[in-house]
Amino acid sequence: MVDIVLAHATVVTMNARREILRNGAVAIENNKIVDVGKTENIKPKYKADVELDCTGKLVLPGLIDCHVHLAQALLRGCADDLSLVSWLQERVHPMQGTYSPKVGELSAKLCCIEMIKSGTTCFIESGLHWRYGFNEIAGVVDAIGIRAALSKKLMNLRGYADIPDAIVESMVEDGETTMRQTLEMVRKWHGKANNRIHVWFGARTPGGCTVKFYRKIAENARKNRTGITIHLGEVQQDIKYMRREFKMTPMEFMQHCGVVGPHVIYAHGVWIPQKDFRILRETKGTVCHCPASNLKLASGFAPIPEMIKAGVNVALGCDGGPSNNCYDMIREMKLAAIVHKARLLDPEVLPAEQVLAMATVNGARATLWGEELGSLETGKLADLIVVDQHKPHLVPVRNPISNFVYAANGGDVDTVIIDGKIIMQGRKVKTLDEEGVLEKVREEGLTPDKRLGLNISSSWPVR
Repeated sequence: MVDIVLAHATVVTMNARREILRNGAVAIENNKIVDVGKTENIKPKYKADVELDCTGKLVLPGLIDCHVHLAQALLRGCADDLSLVSWLQERVHPMQGTYSPKVGELSAKLCCIEMIKSGTTCFIESGLHWRYGFNEIAGVVDAIGIRAALSKKLMNLRGYADIPDAIVESMVEDGETTMRQTLEMVRKWHGKANNRIHVWFGARTPGGCTVKFYRKIAENARKNRTGITIHLGEVQQDIKYMRREFKMTPMEFMQHCGVVGPHVIYAHGVWIPQKDFRILRETKGTVCHCPASNLKLASGFAPIPEMIKAGVNVALGCDGGPSNNCYDMIREMKLAAIVHKARLLDPEVLPAEQVLAMATVNGARATLWGEELGSLETGKLADLIVVDQHKPHLVPVRNPISNFVYAANGGDVDTVIIDGKIIMQGRKVKTLDEEGVLEKVREEGLTPDKRLGLNISSSWPVR
């Protein structure tokens, strides 16, 4: 007897042999996958409480978004078509600086619903300011059933790269306080919700922390056996700052500070030079590629194919509402796959299969769930998605992987299972009142704008 059997699917296992099973099936008991194989072999073996007929559908591991700003879902469209400094100092930071825990909680609900409905089952939050309400946001993750590493933002300087006072007053936090709060959240939330919630250290970008403080972050992350996430090499100013102040490359500086290891994710990595690839490979860190954000903010083109060729683990992330405008990992996969073909004038780089690996097994390697996520295999955690291919834009199917990466979108995800529980079925989220959240967003989503007296609209006349 098992809890769930998904039958008659095209099962994309992402196992070591990268097997794809026609008329495949997956059996789930409690929160684990107990069997994967052909439907004719799986169905006779198991009587299930719930059997899902997945005829004409893909079953894949849940997508893993390794760079998310939960609090920015409410800021979608707040700073479009602005340069980075104006984007940050005139819109994003001032607006986030108006947040209360109530607003942060609403943004987290909106973001989690969007991620679930587009196939993300696990994510890494890049750094929560205390004013967003860490406890409230962790409560949202617990209730909705998604898997997450929630990072508390840490800082003891006000800089951003080579801009010394970039952080606006409302977003400044004290180093000692941020460390105490992070350790409190580790004790309270790390491993909770059947180990669906982890707590990480979200170090600010170089310019926001002293070397001594980075070393303290690294020490405490090791002691608590948890992760670190940091924006690194996103903009050219990062490189200039580290070269001027420390005469080091980004990864030389990270190594100098002790912020290296398989538990560290470096977001963006646009301007990380080739000489740093060796340090990344040897320390087993992960670069999280965020192509939509990098393109929209004109940050540049991360050398992703070159990193992969050098043996660096590269995962994928959507970033946030102001820099991407959506949290759809399927759209992000397509963009990652095609932008580097044009950049390198080589249509063979980053094939669809490699990009899907970035969003699944590579992302799993970057998380503290490690070997438990990223593929559909016996003994793995039951985090998976069902994609409906019975759509005009998804037929005929020749290569199911390229079809998924190049033609699908988040709206094609029909069912989501996380930790062995059906979180969404028939595109209806079961664990949260989606319509109630959307109504609340319609009523209160522009609260930051109102508090700052902003009237953000189109440059075209609106009557």
